[in-house]
Amino acid sequence: MPRRLATLRTGFLPALAVLANLAVAKANDYDPASLDLAALIECRADAPAYGGFALWLSGEPGAAEKLGWKEVPAGNPFLRQYQLPAPVRVFGRETASVVFAATGPMAVLDGVSAPDLARELGITPELATPDKFLGEKVLVESSEEADGMTFSMRIALNVSTVDSHPGTVLAGCSYALDVK
Repeated sequence: MPRRLATLRTGFLPALAVLANLAVAKANDYDPASLDLAALIECRADAPAYGGFALWLSGEPGAAEKLGWKEVPAGNPFLRQYQLPAPVRVFGRETASVVFAATGPMAVLDGVSAPDLARELGITPELATPDKFLGEKVLVESSEEADGMTFSMRIALNVSTVDSHPGTVLAGCSYALDVK
């Protein structure tokens, strides 16, 4: 899986350099004691909070171990999975396993169906078949122009099933930044 944990597309190299410098500063300033994993998964955190954590997790040597997390095989090249030292409570349920997709963290949940959880969370299914479920609810979608560039942010709550995790539901948040 690529270590990239936020979506960045740009046609303007200086903008990317500015963002990279800001990201390095955020990662260097990140305090792991401030981690509220449930808030990140449930979309109760803002994009900068997730960005600082994601950059620290992907760039700090031994970051997962500092949190007591154990990386486990995800069986999916697009996911990075961790076993937590203690369960975290998200969406009214407990889990001791989380995955990170390209844009955010998701809880690995047992004992709930994807359609039921989506209904509970007010998420509209985009795909709902007996073999696959995919739904999202956009919580924040904004654009801002500065210095001839457009910065767009999108935060969405997601519920899905994937073949690599049969019998479980993945539910969490995606944080995406697009620079044009």
